[in-house]
Order: sequence, then structure tokens, then C-alpha cells
Amino acid sequence: MSKSAALSVASGVLLLSSAAAAENWEQWRGPQSQGVSSETGLPVQWSLRKNLAWKAPLAGAGVSSPVVWGDRVIVTSQTGRAHGARGSFPLLARDDTTLAEREHPIQGARPAPASESGDVFLVVEAFRRSDGSRLWEYRVKATGEFPDLHEKHNLATPTPVVDGERIYAWFGNGQIVALDLDGRAVWTRHLGLEISPFRNPWGHGSSPALFGDTLFLLCDHRPRSYLLALDRRTGKQRWLADRGQGRTSHSTPLVVRGPNGDELIVNSSERIDAYDPATGKPLWHAGSERQTPIPTAVSQDGVIYLSRGYRNSDYLAIRLGGKGDVSQSHVLWRTSSGASYVPSIVLYQGLLYMTNEIGVVTCAEAKTGAQVWRQRLGGVFFASPVAGDGKIYMVSETGTTFVLRAGRQPEVLAENDLGERLLASPAISNGRLYLRSDGTLFAIQQPSPARASRYTGYQ
Repeated sequence: MSKSAALSVASGVLLLSSAAAAENWEQWRGPQSQGVSSETGLPVQWSLRKNLAWKAPLAGAGVSSPVVWGDRVIVTSQTGRAHGARGSFPLLARDDTTLAEREHPIQGARPAPASESGDVFLVVEAFRRSDGSRLWEYRVKATGEFPDLHEKHNLATPTPVVDGERIYAWFGNGQIVALDLDGRAVWTRHLGLEISPFRNPWGHGSSPALFGDTLFLLCDHRPRSYLLALDRRTGKQRWLADRGQGRTSHSTPLVVRGPNGDELIVNSSERIDAYDPATGKPLWHAGSERQTPIPTAVSQDGVIYLSRGYRNSDYLAIRLGGKGDVSQSHVLWRTSSGASYVPSIVLYQGLLYMTNEIGVVTCAEAKTGAQVWRQRLGGVFFASPVAGDGKIYMVSETGTTFVLRAGRQPEVLAENDLGERLLASPAISNGRLYLRSDGTLFAIQQPSPARASRYTGYQ
């Protein structure tokens, strides 16, 4: 082995060991896209004056989640006003007048009519994890046809993914860019121009999923529905699975290990589908039609758990490894109602936790689906819950994060209000909770007495 090759291998080992020690939150819902952290000492209480390590203004607005790799916290945003959908916008809490009054459009204003839309830029920013200082900013003008956006989000809804070499940022008009860790573009594509316009009810919401050397992009839109696999290094197509026309999904694909190999799971309006991630070949499908599915599946021990989305959704468990229609053969259990519309389920220590749009939290047995407890928190819930250190974190649009003790009895440990609209799901890394509002990135940390004095934000 040459000296340069040996140095390259050593650098790779150091990078991987450093990443493992830090437990990166590298994608939508973190490690394995499960929404679960193995870290301890996570925060319980915070405010703008307590346990706030730092906060940083963002260049634009968005509802994508932060991702963390090493000393970088990465966030995507949109500047300028893309046009919105015509007509009225359904509120999540429309059956609760008091809560509905606390729902607001992104940045406090509806998207502009098409005739008033100006220049829109797509932004990727990296912040130093230790102190929140901005390391770099990448921005590119948004081009092509824009989808008709719901007032609660914009083109910066998909969460980026990072693999230690590159950052892959995808936006709601189909533009995607691969950046190195210093913010330099490695490759770019525009699926809205190359393949089909991104016309999806309320706009595009699915995030990219990375598995091995392949980047998976779900584009279930009315003009054309397809699942695309790209080489992460070059952006070139590996395969495209045509899914017809008229499907709708805001869900993020998930790759899981089944008894016969890896399976790529998609939650969409027509049904739940599984593909071979290496080839795009269909493996199995289950379920019936649902309107605008948003939640992503979670998995454990050869079983996936997911909510189908829409109001008062059902939730179910499906055993992996099937072939063809497995609606009768592989569905282990199904509960007809009580699950979430937008937030995904979190599976933690054998229990499933989910909240509907008005904060009714259900805890259920993963093995059977049987309800363990149910409690209403109050709030409007768009973000997906995350778990770690014996706690469940549930973020409300109203600015309050509820911290629940994980377990078989409902117990709210704290209600923490930052006073800003929160739609993005949290990230956990290095003992911190990262929260993103329309225009601010917050780093929350429960300090030990020894290090409390090192952070001026702690009081």
C-alpha cells in the first residue's frame, strides 16, 4: 500500500470513529431514520433564558429538519416568496377553534399569488456545532415550475442528508445539489425539468433517503409518479421505477433489512409498496387507498410500523419478506384509528408513540397494537416525535416542546416554550436537542455543573 493510500485509509477510519463517537443525526429522523438517539443526559427543561447553548438566525425560512455531522449543523431554507395554492387552506386543528386560532402560515404570511412571485433562492447553511457560528452558505436561484404550496411550508421542506463526504439537499421544485462539507457544489440536477414538473397537492414534502452508495428520491406527483435511485457520488441514474400517474405522497422512503434481503418501503396514496433497493423491482404491497400520506415507517426485528396518514389515521404492523399482495398474509395487526396525520410514529423500548394533529398522544404495544395509554397534551402537531434517554420529545407548532417520560404510564416532565412557530422535527446529537423555527436554529443542552459556566446562554 502506498503512503498516500495508507493516509487515505487512516483518515477514513478517523472520520468514521469520530462520527460514531458523536452519534451524528445525518438524515430525516436521525440514525436509520428511526427518530431514536442512544445518547444520555438529554435536556428536560429549557427556555430562551435557560439551557440554551446558542441560537442562530437563518438566511431564509423552511420546515426541513437540521442534520448534524461532526462539528457541522446543516439546515436548508428558502428566500423570497414562491406562489401558493389557490383557495382555502385546511387547518390541522379545524375542529378545535381555540387551537386553530394558534395556527399560522410560514413566516406569518401566506405564499404570494403566482402573479406576485419574485425571485426565489434555495439555501444550504452550515453552522459550527460548538458555538452556532455560520461556517458557510450556499445558495442557488430556484428555477422551473413551482408547485402550489400550502401556507405552512415552502420549497425548503425536504430534510437534507449527509454521509461524511457530501451533503445532499433536495428542494420542492425538483432541484437537488450535492455539496462537499465546505459548501462547494459537486453535482446538481433538476428533476422538475429533466423528468416531470413537481405538481403535488400542497407541494412536495418527501426527503432524500441514503443507503450505501445510492440516493433514493420519491416523486409521487400527479403528472408522473416514480421512485428514483441515483449514484451518490455522481448523481447519475441507477434505476427509475415508474409508479404511474396521480399518486400522492409526502412520505420519505425507508430501507430496512428483511428476511430475504433489503427492502425499500414507500407509504403512498394508493398503498404501501416495497422495492428491491438494488434494482427497483417491486417486492410486495399492502393496504388500500388513503389521501395524501405523510408519515414514514419505522422498523424493528423484521417488522415495520406506520400510520397511513390523514385525519384519525389507522396504524399497523407488517412483517417483511412478502411477495405480491400481503394485505392478508403479512399484516400482523391493524388499529383502525387514533394515529397521526402528519407526524410519524416513534418506536422506543417496545412501545409506539404517536400524536394526532391536536395533541392526543397514543402509546401502544408494538407487538400487538394494543393501547397502553392515551393523553391529550394540547397543541398543534406537525413535527414527528423523537426519543432518547428515557424521554419522548413532541414539538408543537405553537412553540412548545412537550417532554414525556417513556413508559407505560403517561407523565409530562416539562413543557418548554421558545415563543416561535415550530414545524420541523427535532435533531439530537452530542447531548443536544436542535430545534428549527421559521427563521432560527436553536441548540438546547442540559449542562453538567462542570461545563455550565462555559455557555453564556445558561442561567
